[in-house]
Amino acid sequence: MPVDAHLLAIFFVTSVVAMVIPGPDMLFILGCGMRGGARAGLLATAGVATSEAVHVAVAAAGLAALFAAVPVAFTVVRVVGAAYLIYLGVQTLRHRNDMDATPAGVSGRRAYLNGLVTNLLNPKMVTFTIAFLPQFIDPALGHVWAQFAILGAILIALEFLVDGTVGVLAGRIGDWLRRRHTARRRLNVTVGTLFIGLGARLAAER
Repeated sequence: MPVDAHLLAIFFVTSVVAMVIPGPDMLFILGCGMRGGARAGLLATAGVATSEAVHVAVAAAGLAALFAAVPVAFTVVRVVGAAYLIYLGVQTLRHRNDMDATPAGVSGRRAYLNGLVTNLLNPKMVTFTIAFLPQFIDPALGHVWAQFAILGAILIALEFLVDGTVGVLAGRIGDWLRRRHTARRRLNVTVGTLFIGLGARLAAER
């Protein structure tokens, strides 16, 4: 087995704990599910999971040195990601009175792309992955790429299990709320404010 069994067990437990604590990804998926339904929640999760696969590849390639060597790169990516989240929030507020069951920004395709872009433009996730995964890699076992691949696959599977469940449940609640115009408008305001708040928090982080 290319991964140390003891390290693998610790990695699994730590990852589960990290996943169940609500963070930006979970809140984003929650918002997509509530506005677009269970399918949008699942596809938003798929977008986030795809970006996590990219982050794992970045970690395996050792590109974390970019942020360390060029601090401004981290700042630029952080600000762009924050601006994108704020844009999504503003668009949601603009469409708060829409009666279409799949308003702009939460169709299946948009949910996936928004999840992908939002997480890709979150340098905190890149640096977390780069700092987190290597702790469970044992170079003495060799096949370092294989170890990264296995740990990354587990991380992505947990993403689907935890955040995907949140997205589906949020979609069921959203389906019920969307049949009530006043509740729908309040839901859109809440989700739009949530996205803007996430963007502002990301922009303010150092």
